[in-house]
Amino acid sequence: MDKSKNYVLRVFTAALSVLAIMSFTKQAMSEVLKADWGQVDGKAVYLYTLTNKNGLVAKVTNYGTIITELHVPDRDGKMADIVLGFDNLDGYLAGHPYFGCTAGRVANRIANGKFTLGEVEYSLATNNGPNHLHGGEKGFDKKVWDVTNATKNSLTLTYVSPDGEEGYPGNLTTTVTYTLTDDDTLKIEMSATTDAPTIVNLAHHTYWNLAGHDSGDILGHDLTLNANNYTPVDGTLIPTGEIVSVVGTPFDFTQSKAIGADIAKLSGNGQDDPGGYDINFVLNGKSDEMKLVASVKAPKSGRTMEIHTNQPGVQFYSGNFLDGTVIGKGGAVYNKHGGFCLETQHYPDAINKEGREGWDSIILRPGETYRHEMAIKFGTEE
Repeated sequence: MDKSKNYVLRVFTAALSVLAIMSFTKQAMSEVLKADWGQVDGKAVYLYTLTNKNGLVAKVTNYGTIITELHVPDRDGKMADIVLGFDNLDGYLAGHPYFGCTAGRVANRIANGKFTLGEVEYSLATNNGPNHLHGGEKGFDKKVWDVTNATKNSLTLTYVSPDGEEGYPGNLTTTVTYTLTDDDTLKIEMSATTDAPTIVNLAHHTYWNLAGHDSGDILGHDLTLNANNYTPVDGTLIPTGEIVSVVGTPFDFTQSKAIGADIAKLSGNGQDDPGGYDINFVLNGKSDEMKLVASVKAPKSGRTMEIHTNQPGVQFYSGNFLDGTVIGKGGAVYNKHGGFCLETQHYPDAINKEGREGWDSIILRPGETYRHEMAIKFGTEE
């Protein structure tokens, strides 16, 4: 064999060896990170485990892109799971208040389940009193997503929502990536494209309890919000269209205070006996740039979280509708205020406030890409 043919053969053999190693590594990693978790609508559901070098552990299922567990240390190094959820898929299939999922195609509320795009009026499910909530009867939280990439610390999932699903126009391709970094940050990146004009407003919907998912209420957590204004609502939690200062209201979290400090003062502030917070805050800073959202601390455990986003708003929800009927992981009873949500987003009912000053549009058109970034950094304080 001449030298040129021998060289080609060696290169070809080496390439085959590399491919074999890559295939073996991918298979081995898949076996370590992925576990069978059941089936929904004839599609396989898996549970993936993400880890970082510091021992943080997140578990994510491709059903609804739900984060089912997230274990982080307290000030003494003791690990605890800080997200509300269930031990198995059946718990989620039985119905739940959007634990840990991606809410969409449009998160939060749309008034009367109606909106107009162009000259066409669209009707959606009214699954929250008179209003549409979190994408409808079978939103993104109830879909089996395709996993397009999985590593020890990152998971990418994709779902194609067909034209007309839940009443929305256009075929929408959505991608969500979770990454657990070595500086103890959970990064959530969401993007979407469409083949026809539509509306998009995705939100991540984990219920957090920094003392541990089974540790009781979160009213003693200290919260700071980077928001000088909020969007008041009517009795069905639809924004009036105003943007109002938080000064002198129970919604003022510009300085750290316990979540429960002013919770009894909420009646008469535009919420119809809410029993807690469930309202959108207008974040300070440019709406499309990364900025601080919130800082939270659980005094007893010392666990902290700090959230950044490129979205203009955040819905702060204090778990008002948890009522003890939901039995979670390990038999935990999730009572009222058992967890809180900080859902970075565009403002609720934005499509019906189109053109108002201070209200960003949620219309997505062909050729455009919706991008939503959220970074949640965990730590401890004495």
